[in-house]
Amino acid sequence: MRIIGLDVGTKRIGVAKADTSVRIAIPNGYVLVNGQEIPEILRIARLNDTNFFVVGLPRSNDGNETAQSAYARKFADTLAASMPGARIYFQDESLTSVVAEERLKKRKKNFEKGEIDAEAASIILQDFIEHYAAKLAQNSAVKIPNQLASSAVNIDPSASPAATLGSPEVQSIINEPTKSEPESSESPRPAKSSEKPMKKVKRILLSFFILLFLAGLFGGGYYWYSLQPVSSANCRFDSAKAAAESNEKESNSVCEYQTIEISAGESVKQIANNLKQADLIRNPLAFELYARINNLHAKLKTGKYSFRKTMSARAIAKQLVNGVVSSDVFNLTILPGTNLLGDKGKSQTGIIHQFRTLGYSEEEINQALTKHYDNPVLKGLYADENKLSNPDIPAKLALEGYLYGETYQFYNHEKLENVITTILNQINDVVVSNQLEEKFKARGFTLREGITLASIIQKEANTEDMPGVSMVFQNRLKQGIALGSDVTATYAADITGIDRTNATNADILAVNSLYNTRKFPGLPPGPIAVPSKAALLAVAEPDSSKASMLYFLTGDDGLMYYSRTDAEHNQKIRDHCQKLCKVQI
Repeated sequence: MRIIGLDVGTKRIGVAKADTSVRIAIPNGYVLVNGQEIPEILRIARLNDTNFFVVGLPRSNDGNETAQSAYARKFADTLAASMPGARIYFQDESLTSVVAEERLKKRKKNFEKGEIDAEAASIILQDFIEHYAAKLAQNSAVKIPNQLASSAVNIDPSASPAATLGSPEVQSIINEPTKSEPESSESPRPAKSSEKPMKKVKRILLSFFILLFLAGLFGGGYYWYSLQPVSSANCRFDSAKAAAESNEKESNSVCEYQTIEISAGESVKQIANNLKQADLIRNPLAFELYARINNLHAKLKTGKYSFRKTMSARAIAKQLVNGVVSSDVFNLTILPGTNLLGDKGKSQTGIIHQFRTLGYSEEEINQALTKHYDNPVLKGLYADENKLSNPDIPAKLALEGYLYGETYQFYNHEKLENVITTILNQINDVVVSNQLEEKFKARGFTLREGITLASIIQKEANTEDMPGVSMVFQNRLKQGIALGSDVTATYAADITGIDRTNATNADILAVNSLYNTRKFPGLPPGPIAVPSKAALLAVAEPDSSKASMLYFLTGDDGLMYYSRTDAEHNQKIRDHCQKLCKVQI
């Protein structure tokens, strides 16, 4: 028999489920309170073939009911009226959301509020199950068709809806005393001394086997639980291909697919750890054990896969064995340092050109690039849903610098908006995993400012020189000195339509655009190219040994030279930069 647990809130309702044969409550997603919550919960009940509900009943610290308690009771009454024959019981609860949040923090860094509600529902349901396992196992005289514990438990289907654990029908079961065995009228004969050691051995062996059985039962239950999906949300599409080809979107973020790459030579243990790091499985050891028990560990194929959190470990393993169908996918490689329009304004070298070669129309490209994306990494880009925060940012170039350099794999016919969403998620993962927003803030930059500076560093320096160049730029910004970066001047010329092949260096350096830091102080309105992880880290962790430097140049020998003063800088130009410093920019 299955039981549905509900943590009722005014915005969301956390859902959990349990099977009485296993007695482990697991989170099962959440339902939005939008007028359709009752039909959705009834649908979940039908899917699980049950009419048994446990509703959390909030209580204050002194044990009294609250306004939220009345809200939960009203919800239960509505549910009972909508489902004749429903069995609804209340479980007293207090601070379950706090406990749920602490549990989630131990398992992963990022989670949604809905996941807290689902976890809270599982705590409520587990408390209910354990309450009956402890209280009712003592009463062997009470029997029902569906067992909850080792002794059968009868929760009468004809009982009034929304009965509580304190209701007469439940308390009568809990409080019924267990009858003791009548004392024998005859006095027992004393046991023979030779029988005592044997009885002691039997008791020890019996205890050992009981403990062994319980350990196996618990281990089996935990193993089963570890193979279940990380999230039990109800998703609209049943495959990544179907989601890619549809014009509709998933309403729940846990239903979105993420790309995982399996490289040649990776062991099943490494694969399991990568899946766990992506929060796609519950337990890497259980995944590895499942693969080895079923002789799948040597059959896992390399490639890029699309998985989501609602997939079980078994389903993920099966897909890894089947492999990627190459005819259904395409690759997109974005290199650090590239930008949307391309170098010198030539579209064949830019990201937009890559979109065209993949078959996307100009209308699709314009629509995707100007769309408002709800992603934390874009903090500071939008003023509202229909307006950019800075009017100097060209609408089509709003995502400049955010399309992170990586090789991606997508299903054919994937909407370009979905492609961009995946790429934005990638740079957001880099930002979060490296705590870049916090580190940028410590250096005096917002997240967007840090990404902007990183994009300039990406174009100015080789990887090993990036921390030093970053320190120079940060020194100049603190002292109010213009960055004076040539790469920002060339970018400004490109986006304003100047043909650099027919322009002089003086013309380019004089371009009247806020992106031109040779003419205007401070950072440009936004990034000018795709920054690499190294460039982003250079902003967060500049080379402190260059703390007094205000100038740098790349010499004809390829080395980077730093100076404190303009006079030193000019001397190093004469000594080390007779060719590169005179080329057409």
